[in-house]
Amino acid sequence: MIDGLRGVALAGGGPLGAVYEIGALAALDEALRGFHLNDCSVYVGVSSGSFIAAGLANGLTPRDMHWMFIESETAQDPFEPDILLRPAVGEYGGRLATVPALVMTALHEYLQHPCSRGFVESFQRLGRALPTGIFDNAGIGKYLTKLFAASGRTNDFRKLGHKLFIVATDLDSGQVAPFGAPGWDHVPIAKAVQASAALPGLFPPVMIDGRWYVDGVMKKTLHASLALREGARLLLCINPLVPFTANTKARSGRGKRFAVVDGGLPLVLSQTFRAIIHSRMEVGMSRYAKEFPKADVVLLEPGRDDAEMFFTNVFSYADRRRLCEHAYQQTRAQLRRRYDELTPILARHGVTIDRAVLDDRSRTLLVQPEPAAARENDRLAATMRDLDQALDRLGGLVKGPEAAREA
Repeated sequence: MIDGLRGVALAGGGPLGAVYEIGALAALDEALRGFHLNDCSVYVGVSSGSFIAAGLANGLTPRDMHWMFIESETAQDPFEPDILLRPAVGEYGGRLATVPALVMTALHEYLQHPCSRGFVESFQRLGRALPTGIFDNAGIGKYLTKLFAASGRTNDFRKLGHKLFIVATDLDSGQVAPFGAPGWDHVPIAKAVQASAALPGLFPPVMIDGRWYVDGVMKKTLHASLALREGARLLLCINPLVPFTANTKARSGRGKRFAVVDGGLPLVLSQTFRAIIHSRMEVGMSRYAKEFPKADVVLLEPGRDDAEMFFTNVFSYADRRRLCEHAYQQTRAQLRRRYDELTPILARHGVTIDRAVLDDRSRTLLVQPEPAAARENDRLAATMRDLDQALDRLGGLVKGPEAAREA
């Protein structure tokens, strides 16, 4: 058996990736014996994966996070993805305020040198007035700050019982910012997650200690090397985004074979982004095998023909529940399919796959809502029991004196 630390590394993928990772982790939590997802030595989270990694390190189980983030309509402390769609009003206002000065400067330069500078060239500086992000990501930090303030949790890297790395990118230098590492661990976890998930163009950069930070996926997809350098010998990695391969299962409404270009610019950009980050991850995985030969890195990700992962709208409550259940069942299926491959790898670390759990097809993440009629019947039954008990007590009081006289 190989002695060593265990870890979890979670890649990004926006709300879609976070939902997938919750479902996949729930399946792993049930099926793996000897591997406790809340008791790993090291966690690494990038972008939306940082959200989930911070939860695991704080003792939130996959089922806990499923309840809070997926079954949010009934959760006590819900997280709604709509919080990510709030316009970055402050960013808009700040940029808009610079327009008059930028126009005057550009106009002055053009009038000063009308021959050497063209009109378009002179007014290029107006690009500085464009917002750096469409939506406001401050809600992420506020939600997590509140979540980690609960008893038994912490917003301080230094107070965690496990090592946690939240990876962002320094916008001005392009360097990796490993929040949670020495020298970086004074930053609140919630703030680090907000920075790590600040996808350029979608969310504004986040200022920390006078510097601007954006999404950690800008440099690498997984940053698994942080966990491996920390000494992890068994590292479970989840990458929720893979390039989509259109096939006969993915068809347009007209019954023709689907092509990504049919989906317009959003799907073209999605496919491009997926291909880029997945290519980088494949390079990294091959390098890990050479640099850390004593470590076992197990990667789980969706199939490339997984249309559910490509087309789901995670801002819909119903779709979010369906995707998480899909990720849960697909991960269970993947563990069954890779059972012979993974069993000896995991065995080296004292971990086994519970085949009985995987073969139990009745398992699900879905919480079935109780029918209104059933709830009404339950309330009626409870009321009848209370009434029976009250009548019994009343009868005892009435019979008491009579019983005493008879005696």
